[in-house]
Amino acid sequence: MQFEHSEKVQGLIQKVDQFLTDNLYPVENEIQEYIDNATDRWTIPPLLEELKAKAKSEGLWNFFLPDSSEYGFGLSNLEYAPLCELMGRSRFAGEIFNCSAPDTGNMEVFARYGTEEQKKQWLTPLLEGEIRSAFAMTEPAVASSDATNIQTSIVRDGNEYVVNGRKWYISGACDPRCKIMIVMGKNDPDNPDRHKQQSMILVPMDTDGVKIVRPMQVFGNDDAPEGHAEVIFDNVRVPPENLLLGEGRGFEIAQGRLGPGRIHHCMRLIGRSQRVLELMCERAESRVAFGRKLSEQGKIREDIALSSCEIEQARLLTLMAADTMDKHGNKGAKELIAMIKIVAPNMACAVTDRAIQMHGAAGVSQDTILADSYIYARICRIVDGPDQVHINQLGRNLIKRLAPA
Repeated sequence: MQFEHSEKVQGLIQKVDQFLTDNLYPVENEIQEYIDNATDRWTIPPLLEELKAKAKSEGLWNFFLPDSSEYGFGLSNLEYAPLCELMGRSRFAGEIFNCSAPDTGNMEVFARYGTEEQKKQWLTPLLEGEIRSAFAMTEPAVASSDATNIQTSIVRDGNEYVVNGRKWYISGACDPRCKIMIVMGKNDPDNPDRHKQQSMILVPMDTDGVKIVRPMQVFGNDDAPEGHAEVIFDNVRVPPENLLLGEGRGFEIAQGRLGPGRIHHCMRLIGRSQRVLELMCERAESRVAFGRKLSEQGKIREDIALSSCEIEQARLLTLMAADTMDKHGNKGAKELIAMIKIVAPNMACAVTDRAIQMHGAAGVSQDTILADSYIYARICRIVDGPDQVHINQLGRNLIKRLAPA
């Protein structure tokens, strides 16, 4: 695996880093204050839209689709990794470059599995940053870590499909710009193959019967203005052309979508952890306790050193997974994807926890990015498959592959 980036990628790294330094970091607090103080919490900060327009005008846009010069830069997973890491340094950076979840995963679904009409209607405005989207999979009534458990029904009724069910933690569905949901449900619950019972279908947000019950909170944070909605589908009727790929192929689409989604989370977590480490070093050098700088105290040095080791280990493992995905596909990289999904969120939790402790009261306040960073790291131990699922599957696969016959 080549560790040196091409000239093309080095140039993009420099441009993205410079854009963040010049344009985003100085106004991060201002954007957050706008969100916190807005009368309507689901109002989009004007500064955020201005930065998106500026990034788009500079060509810093849609980096994420691999092997697709038609829709963006056509970067490989390995080439995208350092850019995604940089975007992970700030909560707002991904959207500024039109590279934020769940839109990235949804755009990949449209690009890979959508019809030409679906691409025209939904993919094009998503790529232009004109609308947002949501991915409706998780349900409150079942253990959604096993996607075969989902109970939302997708039933053919004449020249329509009827969708009924309840979903929650549907990221982005509270956003006023969200216009389309990709919904996973069962259309063939009696199929003996549990992985062919599911389908995915497109449901516009303004369809009759779509009801947003409430914005869900994560550790008391509603993540406005995007939010995570609880949604009821009450006899929602959509045309048959809204079905993606075909009946019974929902699990296939989900696996194609979640592989890149998982590694993108890990890339972003590494970027956020690197920024947290930098904050730790600044704090250690600027703060005095008991007559000495924190940087002169052994435990502080130990925490910083261990954090740096752990970040670099996770970074290298993530790059290895990205390289393997490029060479052998998501299926060929499944063990490495599982490894990074286990390692990166746990690493980010540990590093951020040390940083919070080092910052004291400031670490849990709104004056630093640390509280938000910990929330993001901790939730990533659940989203796209919880730790236990990846650990169990990885252990099973390793035993099967490595145990003597």
